[in-house]
Amino acid sequence: MVEIDLGEKMKENLFKSVEKTSKIFKNRDIITPHYTPEKLPFREKQIKEIITTLSVALKGSKPNNLFLYGKTGTGKTATTKLVLSDLKEFAKKEKKPVMAIYMNCRNYNSKYKVLAKIVQKFYPDKDFIGYSGSFIYEKMTDFCEKNKIQTIVGLDEIDKVKDVDELVYALTRANDELKKGGISIIGISNQLTFKDRLDPRTKSSLCGKELVFPPYNAKELTEILRERVEKAFQKDAVMESAINLAAAFAARESGDARTAVMLLLRAGELAEKKGMEKVTDQEVKDAKKSVEQEITMEMINTLPSQQKLVLYAISILTAQKKGVKKLGKSEEKGVLFSGEVFDEYKKIALSIKENPVSARWFRQYLDELEMYGLIFSTPSGKGVRGNTRLIKLGLEAATIKRILENDLGLDISLTVH
Repeated sequence: MVEIDLGEKMKENLFKSVEKTSKIFKNRDIITPHYTPEKLPFREKQIKEIITTLSVALKGSKPNNLFLYGKTGTGKTATTKLVLSDLKEFAKKEKKPVMAIYMNCRNYNSKYKVLAKIVQKFYPDKDFIGYSGSFIYEKMTDFCEKNKIQTIVGLDEIDKVKDVDELVYALTRANDELKKGGISIIGISNQLTFKDRLDPRTKSSLCGKELVFPPYNAKELTEILRERVEKAFQKDAVMESAINLAAAFAARESGDARTAVMLLLRAGELAEKKGMEKVTDQEVKDAKKSVEQEITMEMINTLPSQQKLVLYAISILTAQKKGVKKLGKSEEKGVLFSGEVFDEYKKIALSIKENPVSARWFRQYLDELEMYGLIFSTPSGKGVRGNTRLIKLGLEAATIKRILENDLGLDISLTVH
């Protein structure tokens, strides 16, 4: 970013001063989280497994459904996009009746929208807006049948689909109607227990494989960043120590490659704004706070709505509470009993006409929120009456509360305290 002097009367176009070549960036796009690299180091095992599963489609057989799990930034999306892109290219070159479709379910968040997107890919010159769901479904199955085509549908953030049981059941059961061709799913989710939440009837129809993408360690993140830096930054524009520091920060927080990439992107922007020719450790340190806020917001946005309500209940109580009074005289601020969080969550859910989940799923949600670093919990132990779980918010309550109110469209006057 270049400072623009508007003090004097302008004699040339406003953008003339930013036209010159950056001293920091060579290709800024490559150091953004949205870039899909041509190679994915440290994901060879997962890529091989997915290729092996999908390769039967090239022989005319229906592949097993696949479900990919892992925290944000562990390479699930990039791996899926890379494999599906190569599958499409190979199938086209070899004239194989195989189609690969990728979509993010944040945008296609209902059974109807997903099926309509599939059919739109089948018939790119036709408009199916306004047609009934049954008509769309029949067009999908008819196309597969007539063309003897194997269709692979990549559903990123599949847990965002409101009627996910109906969607998964429709896509898997469609194969019972097809004598030729087939439809397979690649479901991608940050929620390790996603399949457990499906209706038993839906689960029984899946017959799928599962792959877990583990977090990257510091050494792996350093190598990933080095490859990106070589293409995204000018020669010698990033100090080796800055790369190592960004990798160490990301590994310590989450093992998230996107965090590491964003740290270097923001550090590069800071260096450019200062008119520097190198990104140093200091720019990485300065970028850390803003990146953490971006990642936190992104992480919260990817949570299922019920889990957001649990986190919202924790943020409300944290903002109100002074702490847990133990049997002794000690007191720790911001520590909550799991029972009172569950009660508050149920009140909030009912106030916005949502059915609360069971105590069992509530405990599961707490486990996942802790895995993401959004909360900390511990058994109550000695000093607290009863056998309960103590919960503490991992981030500032007001920030979490504000993010969730905007995301869920919550009216805080509806909640009961």
